[in-house]
Amino acid sequence: MQTNPVWRMVRALIATYILSGILLVVLSFALFKFRLPENQVNLAVCAVYILSCFFGGIIAGKTMRTRRFFWGLVLGSLYFLFLYLMSLAQKDGVTEDSKRLLSVLAMCTLSGMAGGMVS
Repeated sequence: MQTNPVWRMVRALIATYILSGILLVVLSFALFKFRLPENQVNLAVCAVYILSCFFGGIIAGKTMRTRRFFWGLVLGSLYFLFLYLMSLAQKDGVTEDSKRLLSVLAMCTLSGMAGGMVS
């Protein structure tokens, strides 16, 4: 069952979300301790997306062993899809404009693909 590509991708996604959680806890501590302005917090959240998807792409590429850039791209897309679905599940739904949504999609997919290429 662990040689199935779906399970390998699920494991890589779980590792990506764990890394995201750790980085967001560090960011929240920095926000509490240093009273960061909103523009720096937004930049740091984008950095969390990029770093998480990059390292997730590395994990996906190493576990899949073929077409690594593609599997990194898939991981970044799935990461974004989960973020988007969780935003829809909130009470008010997605309130961001489409420009911000597309930029987050591009950050996640491209950094995942870059991680897959590096692996």
